[in-house]
Amino acid sequence: MSDKIELYYWPTPNGWKISIALEEMGLPYKVNYVNIGAGDQFEPDFLKISPNNRMPALVDPDGPDGAPVSIFESGAILQYLARKTGQFGGPSERDRIVVDQWLMWQMGGLGPMAGQAHHFLKYAPTMDPPQDLPYAKDRYRNEVKRLYGVLDRQLAANEYVAGNFYSIADMAIWPWASLWEGQAQVLDDKPSLARWLDLVGEREAVRKGRALGEDRRVSLQDDREAQKILFGKRG
Repeated sequence: MSDKIELYYWPTPNGWKISIALEEMGLPYKVNYVNIGAGDQFEPDFLKISPNNRMPALVDPDGPDGAPVSIFESGAILQYLARKTGQFGGPSERDRIVVDQWLMWQMGGLGPMAGQAHHFLKYAPTMDPPQDLPYAKDRYRNEVKRLYGVLDRQLAANEYVAGNFYSIADMAIWPWASLWEGQAQVLDDKPSLARWLDLVGEREAVRKGRALGEDRRVSLQDDREAQKILFGKRG
C-alpha cells in the first residue's frame, strides 16, 4: 500500500474541506476521483470505504497503531486529521470544544441547508419535468440567511470562526459559505462574514485545495443523466 493518504474526492464543497485540510497540514496524499455524476459512489469497492455512498472518504495507511484506517463523513475526517497532526483542532481543550461546536454546526446546519438551497434554487427547476417549488426555495433560502446571520455575529467578535485562531471549523464552513451567491444570499449586511471569506480564501492551501479537480466540474443544470443519478431514487 502507498504511504500516502488515499483521498476519495470530487470537487464539491464537502470534497474541498478535505483537500484544503490536507494541504494546510502538509500531508502527502493521492487523489482518487469519485465522479458522483457518473455513479462512481455506488461502486462496491467505494462502498466498502464509504457505506453511505457519499464522498469524501479517506484511507490512511498509517492509522492508529500504525495500521490502515478508512474514514467517511467529512467532519469525522477533519477531526481525525487534526488529532493525527496536532494541528488546527484548537490550542486548548476549551478551544477544541468551540471548534467542535462550529464543526457540528456546519455538518448539521449550514451544509444540509445550503445544499437544499442549491438543489431547489438551481437544479430542481431544470429537471425533467421542472420542479420549480416556491415554498421550498423560500424555505431553504431563508434558513441559509438565518445561519449566515449567526455566523456573521460570531465573526464580529472573532477573527476566525472558533476564536482568534484558524481551525478545521473554518475549513469546514468556508467551502459552503464561499458559494453564497448560488444560495441566493447577499453579504452587504454581513461585513464580518465578507471579511472572513476573503481572509480564508487568500490562504495558499485553501486556494490549492479549492482548485483540485476544478477542470472536472460540470453544470448539473445541463446534465440530465447526472441528475437522474444524483437526484433519483436509489437505495
